[in-house]
Amino acid sequence: MRIANLSGRLALIVDGKAVDVEKASAGSFSADPQAVYERWEVFRSWAAAADLPEGVAFDPAELGSPVPAPRQTLAIGLNYRDHASESGFEVPEGLPPVFTKFVTSISGPVTEVKLPEGGNTDWEVELVAVIGHRAENVAEADAWSHVAGLTVGQDISERVSQLAGPAPQFSLGKSYPGFAPIGPWLVTPDEFEDPGDLELRCAINGQEVQKGRTRDLIFSVPALIAKLSAVLPLLPGDVIFTGTPAGVGLGRDPQRWLAAGDELVSAIEGIGELRQTFVV
Repeated sequence: MRIANLSGRLALIVDGKAVDVEKASAGSFSADPQAVYERWEVFRSWAAAADLPEGVAFDPAELGSPVPAPRQTLAIGLNYRDHASESGFEVPEGLPPVFTKFVTSISGPVTEVKLPEGGNTDWEVELVAVIGHRAENVAEADAWSHVAGLTVGQDISERVSQLAGPAPQFSLGKSYPGFAPIGPWLVTPDEFEDPGDLELRCAINGQEVQKGRTRDLIFSVPALIAKLSAVLPLLPGDVIFTGTPAGVGLGRDPQRWLAAGDELVSAIEGIGELRQTFVV
């Protein structure tokens, strides 16, 4: 199953077309895309059995984030060995670095992003996991049952403010408006042959800058859910950015930053792509 946020309304994506959920369910489910996670199992049961009307064609630019207002967004740092190495850090043990991206940074899959003045803006393609029902002290073996679905995320990062001392400001440096595009839709784990092994890719102006597989995560999606839920409850509709593979601008020699006019395309196998254009 694929669910989307089409012009602010919850939709099912069926054969590439959008079915409005509120209309198709005769009002049983709200049009609010975020609200569906509070009733995730009921919604899944309805969607599996519903006699859906034919969907309508849509422009990807009309899509918003399938999770537009999560209560908690948890982002994971240094979760691929090659990225930890290029960033000059040791591979994490125990719990990896965790920060947040504030909710006002979240946007849809096709956007225009303003570059912060005087900054060094970087890219980080990431698999994003969305929680389907409350997870607290969840065992790793049970973690997938708490996942509503997977989607594509970009952890866009302004490195000057992120790394400014005396203590780095990871959350602020990664939370400018539009710095957390998510989409194009959410795909349930059962849609994948192996949800733990997906290819990620990222390109700037057609040049590939990142390519990796989620099987190389140091802490897998189930491991992250187990470790995070041992500290705090994960709530329905919460978002986890799971980390990025090597190839970011910070780790290059010479370093490379996004510039006005650049088009950033981020894709994950079996899900889809994000497309950001940068302006000043």
